[in-house]
Amino acid sequence: MNNTEKRHITVTGFVVHNNSTLLHWHNKVREWLPPGGHLEINEDPVQALLREIKEETGLDVIIIPTQETLPISNLEQLQPPFTIMIENIEDNLEGSHQHIDLIYFVKPIHDHNIPKFAYDETWIWVSKEQLLDKFQLTNGEGTQKSPPEDVIKLGVKAISFYNAD
Repeated sequence: MNNTEKRHITVTGFVVHNNSTLLHWHNKVREWLPPGGHLEINEDPVQALLREIKEETGLDVIIIPTQETLPISNLEQLQPPFTIMIENIEDNLEGSHQHIDLIYFVKPIHDHNIPKFAYDETWIWVSKEQLLDKFQLTNGEGTQKSPPEDVIKLGVKAISFYNAD
C-alpha cells in the first residue's frame, strides 16, 4: 500500500443462531457476506456494529466475547473484535481503497422471533456444515456461488464461539 491510499474503518458482525450464521448476497461486491459497514462520525466500533446489523437485518444483537477484558474501573472499555482484517476494495465511485475491518461475533438478544430468512429474500441462515462443505448458495443473479474463504472460516469460528457460550 502506498501512503496516499485511502483507508476506511469498517465493522462486520457474524450473527449466529442455532448452529448457523446469517449471510446476504452483496450485489456491489458480488459475494456472500455477513452484515456490516462503515463507522459514522463520533461512533465507536461497537455502536457502528449494532447499528449496521439492526439497519440491515432488523435484529438486536449482543457481542459474543472472544477475548478477555481486564477489570478496569477508571475508563470505559469496548469489547474487542475477534480479529481485524485489511481488505482491498475496488469501488467505481471511490476508487481503490482499503477497509480496516473489525470482525465481531454476535447473537440475537432474544431467541424468539428470529426471522426465518429464505433464498428469495436478501438474507439466509447458513449452517456450519454448509460452510464446511463450501455449499453453493443461489445468489442475487440466479447462479450459485460459495461464500469466500474468509467468510467460511470466520463463520465456522463464530458458530464455535456461540456453541461454547
